[in-house]
Formats: sequence, structure tokens, C-alpha cells
Amino acid sequence: MADQHPTASAEFALSFESVAAQYAAPRPGYPPALFTTVEDLANTPLKGATVADVGAGTGIATRLLRERGAHVIAVEPGPEMGAQLRAALPGTPLVRGSGDALPLATASADLVTYAQAFHWTDPERSVPEALRVLRPGGALALWWNAPDPDVPWSAAQEARLKARLPGYHAHGITGDAARIVDRVAPGLAPVHRRLRWTRRVPIDVHLAHLGSRSYFASLGPARSAPVLADERTHLLAHFPDGTVEETYAVDLTVVRAPLCKAR
Repeated sequence: MADQHPTASAEFALSFESVAAQYAAPRPGYPPALFTTVEDLANTPLKGATVADVGAGTGIATRLLRERGAHVIAVEPGPEMGAQLRAALPGTPLVRGSGDALPLATASADLVTYAQAFHWTDPERSVPEALRVLRPGGALALWWNAPDPDVPWSAAQEARLKARLPGYHAHGITGDAARIVDRVAPGLAPVHRRLRWTRRVPIDVHLAHLGSRSYFASLGPARSAPVLADERTHLLAHFPDGTVEETYAVDLTVVRAPLCKAR
């Protein structure tokens, strides 16, 4: 499992359960250009497509996929996160499960998507499972929002968090997903793209977003509070009006399933 998230474990993977109620509001969504790029690389329009959104969480990507006209089945292992998704998107089919053993029929989806979630899986299991669930010619799409490493204040913040938080993880797998997929399922020519986008949010929203990350959630509020307080001081020095301009690099990897299933 060398290609998994460095802290991929039941403790960290389900740590979001403790912050499920406040998870969705501060988290960034995804730019329209991401979904257009998915359609282009997958050669599949989202409108009318059957999409299995794995590790759906509270439904941030699920909602955006639905808005593009997709028929989405949400797959989520955490009951609290799933409850938030069901409340926000009551008409969306939701099943409990993980990418390592998808509770879905063979050749039942046009797209399998992972938004901020593939790193919690074992690629040796999750990639073959996605290919099993995909119809011939369907596509697996993996993407992550990560703080843009080329933005100085953001890089400095990540360095501080790495130094202070024992469970901190960098975003190394995000740009390496194509290599991982190619190792597990050679010959399918996965394609990687990086898109950049920004949003401006109040400092409290930015800090709430930080607090919803797995390594903060696993610490608990008491141990997280002093770290977040220090970040507030650093941020106000850089953004004295209290509005933070977050810049994200979205790493996207798309791989298409063979047109004919192996016999």
C-alpha cells in the first residue's frame, strides 16, 4: 500500500465523522473548468451519464455532478457524512461502502469519480474495482483541490502545519495518481491535468476549512485551537482586511476503461 495516503487508516479515513456537520460549508467546491475537462478527457458528456461518486462525503462534488445533468450514485463509508449528504441531496441514491469493494454491479456506470478521496483507498483494490464497475469505454476520474504550492503565503502555511501537526500529510499523491493507476492497470494511458482557480473567503471560513482537514479533526477541538489561533495571526498579517484569497491547484487524472471487457 505504498501509494496510499501516508496516514491512510481507519482512524484518519473516518476522522471526518467528528466534523461532518460543519464539513461542507467552508470547503471549496470545484471550478466549472474541471467538469468540462473531465468530459473532454473521458469523451463522455456528464448530462445523462451514470456516475458513481466514491467517497462522496457530504456531497460537494455529488451536487456539482448532478447540476451538470449526471445521474449520480453516491458511495460513502461514513454514516455521519452520509447523513449530511442525504439531508442536502435527498433525491440522490446513497450506498454505504468504500472504493476497495464497491457495492455496485459490474458494468453499471459510465464514470467513477473520486473527489478528494482516492488517497484513502488501496489502489491495488480500488482501481480494479472501478474498472469492473465501468461500462466498456467508461472512465475513472480522480481529482484533488490542493493549496497552490506556487503561492508563497500558502506554501508557508503548509510548512507551519507540517512542523506542528503529527498527522500532517502533504499532497504528494495528487500529481502522482496517473503513475499509480498505470502501475496497477498498465496500458490504459491515464492522463493528468492541473487546473488553477481562486476564491475569496472570510478568514473564519478559511480557518474552518483548515479545521475540517483529517489531521485537525483527529486531534480534536482542544488541541487544534492553539494552532488555528496562530494561523489567524499569520493570516491577518498577510490579509489585514480579514478576507483570504485562496488559490488552488486541482490535480485531475482520467483513465478510460477498455472498449471491450477482458474475458
